[in-house]
Amino acid sequence: MSNDDLKVLRLSLVLVWLATAVVSLVELNGQSMELLINAGIDQGPLAKVVITSGACVDLLIGLALAFWPSRRVYQLALLMMLTMTCVATLLEPSLWLHPLGPLLKNVPIAAVLWILIKAGK
Repeated sequence: MSNDDLKVLRLSLVLVWLATAVVSLVELNGQSMELLINAGIDQGPLAKVVITSGACVDLLIGLALAFWPSRRVYQLALLMMLTMTCVATLLEPSLWLHPLGPLLKNVPIAAVLWILIKAGK
């Protein structure tokens, strides 16, 4: 795989993480909150802290992938993605069956991160 190919993969992940951060905050009282309510989490201050914290993590990972790409950053991104996937699975397992694949998309993301980890670039 060429360096250009690896860069395209990395930049696609930057877009995913940064866009997810923005959308999570834009939808703070909409779809983001609805996901937590459906999982049985009360629509109170804690829910907003959970959503905002998740968005901040997404933002930091996106920025790290953009400006400090390295094997360590890819490993961190993979760890956070796996952690968030496990938490989402525990809270709302039906997301695996959603037609647009909000959790299923993490399988190719993990594969891309694995490729980047192996390439070390």
